[in-house]
Amino acid sequence: MPTNIITREGHAALKAELDHLWHTYRPEITQKVTWAASLGDRSENADYQYNKKLLREIDRRIRYLRKRLEDIRVVNYAPEQEGKVFFGAWVEIDNEDGESKRFRIVGYDEIYGRKDYISIDSPMARALLKKEEGDEVVVQTPTGEATWFIASISYEQPAQG
Repeated sequence: MPTNIITREGHAALKAELDHLWHTYRPEITQKVTWAASLGDRSENADYQYNKKLLREIDRRIRYLRKRLEDIRVVNYAPEQEGKVFFGAWVEIDNEDGESKRFRIVGYDEIYGRKDYISIDSPMARALLKKEEGDEVVVQTPTGEATWFIASISYEQPAQG
């Protein structure tokens, strides 16, 4: 079971998705279903069948989001976190081969569609927690141990350069 924490931005994004689905997208699809149903025989009506299926998917996502928003806890940044890796941190790491990665440690619900976010539950995040800049971190991977060095820690998104 994923950790039930989320960043303030992640919570706002889930809330915005729920609001969009409930107030905009669902009424639009409901209207299409009503229109398609008015055409008669529903068994051979592709518009009706497709939009009815879409409506079920929307309703499932709305139920999930409502439940999830009740269960998760927003974790705000605290000044005591400075200099160490905690939830919400942007971390830049390097290895001995010159490979470099930069990502933010966030909640499970925030990682989808983002290549620069990793889950707090991931082996990498677990290995980095409470470490400081310059620390060496050994991460267990499917191919064995990987050693990384923490180059920087920030609680604001670094400027893209």
